[in-house]
Amino acid sequence: MKARWRGQVIAESGRTLEVQGYRYFPRESVRMDLLQLAPKTTSDLACPHGVQFYDVTADAARSERAAWSYEAPRAAMKQVDHWIGFWNDVEIE
Repeated sequence: MKARWRGQVIAESGRTLEVQGYRYFPRESVRMDLLQLAPKTTSDLACPHGVQFYDVTADAARSERAAWSYEAPRAAMKQVDHWIGFWNDVEIE
């Protein structure tokens, strides 16, 4: 599977997982150099899984909060602990 943003592959792996309707990539398969920590919101701080959102960036382009990771997941999300999920304008194929 691949995650593409603006035509650029930002993640690629043969061992992704689909959990609750979202596709997650192992962190080592993600171009972390294209992700920038997004400031936590009140809603983020209330998340029981310790969510951390990332902006996807390259050159002058930015897609805010288009990726996320659970840093302290509870049982339901434990299988994707520190893996990266994508949404918004990131295409999964």
